[in-house]
Amino acid sequence: MILDKKLNNALCKRSVVKVITGINNFNLNEIIVKAKAAEIAGATYLDIAANVDILYQVKQISSLPICVSSIDIDELFACFKAGASILEIGNFDVFYNKGIAFSSSQVLNLAKQLVNRAPSACICVTIPHTLKLQEQISLAQHLEFLGVDMVQTEGVSSKMQSNSRLINSLSNASASLSSTYVLAKFVNIPIISSSSINPLSAPIAISYGASGVGIGSFLSNFHHSLDISLVIRSIVQSMNDNLDLNANNNNLLLSSILSQSVSKI
Repeated sequence: MILDKKLNNALCKRSVVKVITGINNFNLNEIIVKAKAAEIAGATYLDIAANVDILYQVKQISSLPICVSSIDIDELFACFKAGASILEIGNFDVFYNKGIAFSSSQVLNLAKQLVNRAPSACICVTIPHTLKLQEQISLAQHLEFLGVDMVQTEGVSSKMQSNSRLINSLSNASASLSSTYVLAKFVNIPIISSSSINPLSAPIAISYGASGVGIGSFLSNFHHSLDISLVIRSIVQSMNDNLDLNANNNNLLLSSILSQSVSKI
């Protein structure tokens, strides 16, 4: 259940910008720097590790809604009781690095547990990019039927390189963008595009049906609060500007992106 008015308005306008500090990041100083930068830049909400102590500290310095991410239902529920605005199952990147992948049934089972445990909470579930697109569609539909409020797409960096900055930007976010494009045709709940999103790929995600974007890994290239704030602000601005892409180029880029994922179907 989406209770936060700011988040609900941003979802309706399809202009959500979520700043991700990392499911496995417990460095409070780093989290606070990004939290302050996010608020100054006009981000919609924060996404932090599901840790009650960190949640408490961040709530002291930020008025933004706070999402907590984990695959541990007890951790998520504890944060819900401590005042978290959004509970998210995911992001799974840290587990992929350990050779751990999640099946559709595992994710759905986690979602059922969380919905039963916190029926009044705003819940977001990450759709694993390791699933075939047909499985992603089925999982997203089951999550919508279950009452999940939002789903998040994810991806991995592509090894393909080009002389074009725009092409490289989209290639890095290709799996997430292609999933967003497909899922938007089959579910009515909001979709947040995440993984390698930056100022160039963010408006593309919106044009493919996302209600917002999550930015995390791109921020690791910057270490000063002002720089981080400017980067986040550029993404907020790029979405608000509603970039007008040439239709022919847009179709070409979409074909290129989908061709990398069509083998998954």
